[in-house]
Amino acid sequence: MADKVIITCAVTGSIHTPTMSEYLPLAPEQIAEQAIEAANAGAAILHLHARDPKDGRPTADPAVFRQFVPRIAAATSAVINITTGGSTKMTLEDRLAYPLLAKPEMCSCNMGSMNFSIHPAARRIKSWKYDWEKPYVEGTEDIIFRNTFRDIKKIMQVLGEEHGTRFEFECYDLGHLYNLAFLMDEGLIRPPVFLQAIFGILGGMGPDPENLAYIRMSADRLIGRQNYRFSVLGAGRHQMSLLTMGAILGSHVRVGLEDSVYLGKGQMARTNAEQVRKIRRILEELSLEIASPEEARQMLGLKGADQCTF
Repeated sequence: MADKVIITCAVTGSIHTPTMSEYLPLAPEQIAEQAIEAANAGAAILHLHARDPKDGRPTADPAVFRQFVPRIAAATSAVINITTGGSTKMTLEDRLAYPLLAKPEMCSCNMGSMNFSIHPAARRIKSWKYDWEKPYVEGTEDIIFRNTFRDIKKIMQVLGEEHGTRFEFECYDLGHLYNLAFLMDEGLIRPPVFLQAIFGILGGMGPDPENLAYIRMSADRLIGRQNYRFSVLGAGRHQMSLLTMGAILGSHVRVGLEDSVYLGKGQMARTNAEQVRKIRRILEELSLEIASPEEARQMLGLKGADQCTF
């Protein structure tokens, strides 16, 4: 089981806007349908954000989450992973609102504050579907995503200690990995750690293969290979190539329309499941086995779906 690969699928996120892909799931029923299809295709973990059904903008409203998360939980055995990142415009209280109600097995947690920008994407778009999109995308040039040590400590306490939630620790830079190691030394984070190394976001690590190898070596040194599970996220066009390299180095993988709206060069992904099936084919061609949701739960020390309140 230790050699099996966990596939995470990040279904919609808060980065891409409706204009960027007509296939991006926005309404609750679309998010549910695509998440269920991705799970059936082989995703053991479903990483979920919510969108305002009226215009697709990111929302932290628990009422919107409730329109699709219970349906997904009833239809699949996949691990449901609720974001605590939300979007760059949300407060920590906004981002924690639904996780504190749902008490999920897993949540994401950004391992530090950072410049998180997609503003160059606005230059390539001439016509926008909704009025909010252009200022949202251009505005990321002057926004910092905040997750201070105190913010992370609060997340660990109110979700981890009080509700038994474990985390997908998102590391966008080498400094985030040092933050993770520090908080482990402080006793706030206990192994097994699920480390999601993220490459290709402007403001974070570039998508260079050398960075992937260096982060893996650094994690071994700072955390100890026996204490963590390593997963790779490649943003945009770097998705499949970096995931393949990561898998060769022994990593788990993350796909989904949150991370890339493409399936291949010049080819839009029509569903999240298309990306899941593609990476699954690659992994199986490399003679790697795919972890089931129950195997992922065992590897990551999760409490079980029956302990959640979806």
